[in-house]
Amino acid sequence: MEHEKPVWSPEAIREALKLYAVTDNAWLGERTLAECVETALAGGATFVQLRDKHASADELRAEAAELLALCRAAGVPFVVNDDVECALAVGADGVHVGQDDMACERARALLGPDAIVGVSTQTVEQARAAEAAGADYLGVGGVRGTATKPEAGVLTPDEFRAIAAAVDIPIVAIGGVSAETMPLLAELDVDGAAVVSAIFAADDIEAATRELSRIIDETL
Repeated sequence: MEHEKPVWSPEAIREALKLYAVTDNAWLGERTLAECVETALAGGATFVQLRDKHASADELRAEAAELLALCRAAGVPFVVNDDVECALAVGADGVHVGQDDMACERARALLGPDAIVGVSTQTVEQARAAEAAGADYLGVGGVRGTATKPEAGVLTPDEFRAIAAAVDIPIVAIGGVSAETMPLLAELDVDGAAVVSAIFAADDIEAATRELSRIIDETL
């Protein structure tokens, strides 16, 4: 059954950022990406980003279409990392772009006013520029060093709070977020946590996601 494409209000986006699952095929093992995302959704993931830097355009589009159907059924937003063409082709809710990807303003122009556009930022200046260019939320981090994105730096709590104070759009913390580090988010003034390996590297993805959801409910 095809699900109608929703329009996400700013309030709904902020709420959905609570437990933001970012895919990483390196952790799949014998499991399929769709299987892993489906179990993460069952465990309480509230937002899904497809991130696959190694897929061909056709592979990425196939993955996106499959995950979009799962997210529609679960009623959570689904965005594609960096690839606006893919997002448009499958009808995803939007994209997430980094500082070295397509400019936020360009992504917004291509996707239209109702799409979700997230931007990775690490400074107040980047955060303000992203908000001015039409970003709906910011991915800010890292919280701790991580093997997933070794090029990403680690921000201090003061840096997180300064970014949060500089913008009106919501913030999701990313980079080294796990069950062990998630309690640190209480002092960062963020709206949620973006998680990669703590979900997708788990042997029991549903149980791991459920535990992360429990912790973040107690933390934020």
